Amino acid sequence: MRDPRRVAVLISGRGSNMRALVEKADGYEIVLVASNKPDAEGLVWAEQRGLHTWSLESKGQPKEAFDRQISAIIEAHDVGTIALAGFMRILSRWFVAEWRERILNIHPSLLPKYPGLDTHARALEAKDAVAGCSVHVVTDELDAGQLLGQAEVPVLPGDTSQSLEQRVLAAEHQLYARVLSEFVNR
Repeated sequence: MRDPRRVAVLISGRGSNMRALVEKADGYEIVLVASNKPDAEGLVWAEQRGLHTWSLESKGQPKEAFDRQISAIIEAHDVGTIALAGFMRILSRWFVAEWRERILNIHPSLLPKYPGLDTHARALEAKDAVAGCSVHVVTDELDAGQLLGQAEVPVLPGDTSQSLEQRVLAAEHQLYARVLSEFVNR
């Protein structure tokens, strides 16, 4: 069994949640930052801090073929836990089975409300009094795995999708590192 405290973070963009996981690491070590987008801003930040990085464009590749490549890199770094942090790609059934109960995701809603995309606009449209974020174990079903933690954020009068997104993102940065630490040190 691999050490669950050895964590790979998968990103697709700026990597703000990855940065928070690195900066708030408590009881775990980020040993790899990988991306399906070679131009992801977060890779530059990770490289500047001496973290191992890997990237390969996923567009146009068969899902499982790509997932087998990224899995091989993750295994080569002796990773025990995978943290998805803005990884904008649905994983193949093969990958989820291969890493079963060792993949976490942060999602910008209070699951089971609003799985998928456009969570902030959906919360505003529903006139919710609170929004928030959730950390869950990844399963084959989109945003439906076991909930490990949530943080609520009030919806304020005059909120837009963008203003709500910024406050939820700040909550994500606090929640994810704490839940990841609890998960790998249980």
